[in-house]
Amino acid sequence: MPDLVELARPREGVALVTMTNPEIRNHGSNEAICQLAAALREARTGGSRVTVLASGVPGHWFEHAWLRDLANLISGEPTSGEARGWFDTLKELARPEVVSIAAISGDCSGGGAELGWACDLRVAEEQATFAQPEVMIGLATGIGGTTRLMRLIGRTAAAEMVLDGAPLPARRLYELGGVNRLVPSGRAIETALAWADRLAERPAKSLETLKRMLDAGERMPLDEALRREQELFQEIARTPEAMRLMREIQARFDAGETLRDVYGEPQV
Repeated sequence: MPDLVELARPREGVALVTMTNPEIRNHGSNEAICQLAAALREARTGGSRVTVLASGVPGHWFEHAWLRDLANLISGEPTSGEARGWFDTLKELARPEVVSIAAISGDCSGGGAELGWACDLRVAEEQATFAQPEVMIGLATGIGGTTRLMRLIGRTAAAEMVLDGAPLPARRLYELGGVNRLVPSGRAIETALAWADRLAERPAKSLETLKRMLDAGERMPLDEALRREQELFQEIARTPEAMRLMREIQARFDAGETLRDVYGEPQV
C-alpha cells in the first residue's frame, strides 16, 4: 500500500497531516481516506493537541470521493480500501482533545469539502474554490455537505451550493463565515501552522472544554446547551491551572497592564 498520507510533528503539541495522491488529484480514494483517519488517530494518541490538514498536490486540497471507488462500493465490486475510513476520519475530527485546522491550498469539493466543514477552523488561499457538486453527479451530500454547511453559512447560501452544485470562490465562503482566514496563494499551510503554534500554547483542558461547549451549542436546544456550558465551566474553574492563571492575570491588571498587554493584539 503506497503512503498517501504523511504525519509530521513540527513542534510539541502540533501535527501536520498531508494527503498527497497526485495520480487522481487528491480525490478521496478509500485507501487515502483510511490512511488519513489513521494519521489523525496517531497524531492524537501521540500527544498532538492541534492538527493541521494539508494537501501535497498543487491546485487541489481534498477533492470529492473517487467516483470509481464509490460506484464499485455500491455495485459490490472491489474498492481501494474500506469506506469506513470516511466515518473514522469524521470521528477523529470530532474528538474534543484535538483542535483541527484545514489549510486549504487548492480546490476542494464533495466529500473533501465535507471534511473541511468538519474541521474546527479553516484557512483558505484566495485562488481556492469550494463545491458540493453531488447534484451534478445524480447524488446528494452524505457526510455533512448540507447539514453541517448550513450551520456554518446559513440555509440560503448552503441551498445555493448544494442545489446548483457550481463552485464558489474562497472569498465568498470567507464573507459567508465558512472560512476563518483568507490568505494569498501559497500561504495556507504557513498560516495554519502559525495559528496551531499559538493554540498549542493555550491550556489543554481549556481547549478541550471549549470544543465540548461548541459541540453542545450546535447539537442541543439553547436552554440545554446553556446548562451544559455552566456544568463544564464549573468543572474547569476548580482545576489548579485555572485557579493559578486567574490570580496571575488579575495581578497583571492590578499592576496597570491593559487588555492588549495581557491578551495580545487583535488578530486579523
